[in-house]
Amino acid sequence: MNTATANQTIELKKNRGGHGLEPSYFARRNGWDWLFAVLVLAGTAVAFALYGSAMDFYEKAILVGTVPSLIWLAWFWRPLGVLSVVVAAFALLAIWLYQTPAGTADLARADQVFMLKYFISSQSAILWMSLLFFMSTAFYWVGMLTRAGDSFELLGSRLAWVAVTLALIGTMVRWYESHQIGPDIGHIPVSNLYEVFVLFCWMTAAFYLYYEDVYKTRRMGAFVMLVVSAAVGFLLWYTVVREAHEIQPLVPALQSWWMKVHVPANFIGYGTFAIAAMLAFAYLIKQSAHETRWYKLAPLWILGLVLCLEPIVFRQSAAEKGGSYWFVYFGVSALIVGAIMFGRKRIAERLPSFEVLDDVMYKAIAVGFAFFTIATVLGALWAAEAWGGYWSWDPKETWALIVWLNYAAWLHMRLMKGLRGTVAAWWALVGLAITTFAFLGVNMFLSGLHSYGEL
Repeated sequence: MNTATANQTIELKKNRGGHGLEPSYFARRNGWDWLFAVLVLAGTAVAFALYGSAMDFYEKAILVGTVPSLIWLAWFWRPLGVLSVVVAAFALLAIWLYQTPAGTADLARADQVFMLKYFISSQSAILWMSLLFFMSTAFYWVGMLTRAGDSFELLGSRLAWVAVTLALIGTMVRWYESHQIGPDIGHIPVSNLYEVFVLFCWMTAAFYLYYEDVYKTRRMGAFVMLVVSAAVGFLLWYTVVREAHEIQPLVPALQSWWMKVHVPANFIGYGTFAIAAMLAFAYLIKQSAHETRWYKLAPLWILGLVLCLEPIVFRQSAAEKGGSYWFVYFGVSALIVGAIMFGRKRIAERLPSFEVLDDVMYKAIAVGFAFFTIATVLGALWAAEAWGGYWSWDPKETWALIVWLNYAAWLHMRLMKGLRGTVAAWWALVGLAITTFAFLGVNMFLSGLHSYGEL
């Protein structure tokens, strides 16, 4: 054995713990991992002690199942553990601040206590989330288009983390607030468009931040955060037009524990499908960087058309209230499209390789498809309990099936036929259009058993 080979063997043994074998899964856990597990177990025990009598069997089962899931996720990706602890600490602080000297909760304190009023009541936290997602998107794009790109992209990433944190704090506090309004009103905040758009925003951003960490590049953020900011834009408009931030009792169809698992699983699918589509768009931009023929720049024109026509889609509500909001939205959309058009060469240089974009697009769709499948099965079980049948060809169910078939075909072509490149990217973009119609279009233009979710 020569010297170089011997040195490589020694180094390999060092990397494997000196024994020629990988350390076991538990041996790779550090002190923080075990501390986090203890905190989760302790928090669960306290929850059972304080609120166990108010939970039914299914709620207790969900809570028990959450414990190993949360611990595993935090061990799999350690930033999630830190995020969980910070969110729990601020949510508990908000709950404590809601307490009166007499030991009862008073929601009026949201307008009286400084921290609640300006930072960690549910509405304050969600408004901060909205602002920070906009700022994050802006910094990612400044980083994409300027020479000092890395510094701005780092700032965009940090702001995205803070926005996710505040979104989760707002969600947890809103859950608590709903229970203080009345015994029959409290529910997990995933029951209407306002709440699920908050869910979509933080979940999409969190999945993107995971891919950003794994692939060691922040240069996908400018495109992914565009779809998050678009969702925030809709959320703010919907809040103004419908006063959707007000907590309302659940309609009878939603008074089920199935909602707690069906809706989050669905939105993991929506969020990861959106990530894949935006990276597909980035792929096509990189591909057309040096193209001058207008018809070869179709991705840009399509994006511009979608962004600029969105105000027309919401024209009825815009006419009632908030018309000027959509006018501003139109202007900002046009500026974004123009910036991408004129800066596409610089953007292409900054973007990761085609291989990275393609790989993240594939993994995002694979994760989304798995969870969307779970959500569809859970939805069928929920329908059987609520309406007496697993499937009724309701418009929402039909379009959910179309979404599932679309991504099933995409993955089949990827795994069996080696689908890559331009066709895969275009298909992912079309998939986002199908998914968006299944999510919002059905609520707007069709009626059925899911009409309680209409705009």
